Amino acid sequence: MKTILQLRGIIKRFYIGEPNELQILNGIDLDVREGEFVAIVGASGSGKTTLMNVIGLLDRPTEGEYLIDGVDVAAASDRELSYIRNQKIGFVFQTYNLVAKTTALKNVELPMLYGGVPARERTRRAKALLDLVEMGDRVKHLPEELSGGQKQRVAIARAMANDPAIILADEPTGALDSKTGRTVMDLFHRLNKEQGKTIVLITHSEELARETDRIITIKDGSITGERAGDAR
Repeated sequence: MKTILQLRGIIKRFYIGEPNELQILNGIDLDVREGEFVAIVGASGSGKTTLMNVIGLLDRPTEGEYLIDGVDVAAASDRELSYIRNQKIGFVFQTYNLVAKTTALKNVELPMLYGGVPARERTRRAKALLDLVEMGDRVKHLPEELSGGQKQRVAIARAMANDPAIILADEPTGALDSKTGRTVMDLFHRLNKEQGKTIVLITHSEELARETDRIITIKDGSITGERAGDAR
């Protein structure tokens, strides 16, 4: 099974060279293999959000080596990083991050628009993805016309738009009630098992983490443990 994510010696510092310099990540080593469902779990302030930002190419590591789907991103330009992020990573955020005055269909099309996919193919694929997440009857709805769970399903469809190597989900059930959160987690399991999607779940919830194949614990900017989840 090939390795999708490979991080070696990842260090992240802020305010570099200043008296209040702060080191958040302390030499992270992490491999994620194709088709895995992995949880990164830690308390607030543990460094998991900073690690997510590095994995998602939203921030650069200060030191270390990072390969995603075989591509060395350490030396990539900002423009190259934007392209890799668009093509290789699907994001699902706690707050959905949907474009407010844009329909569900257009929200799902957006990553494909940036990726240069022709209009007809964008629409075809967006409709298919909304069907996949059981939102095919909501294609013309604006985010304000959708419930929290429906918004998150649209966000998951959008994350799948460019058939990314990995889905990065940051506290995806954090803004949802338990029943709706269960629906969203069931959808992730389906994408993992039926579509073979590699998923990295960032969470503070041990209960959610246990549903995955593998649980990585982060504390004070270091990986302090790794164990099998109940899905393995």
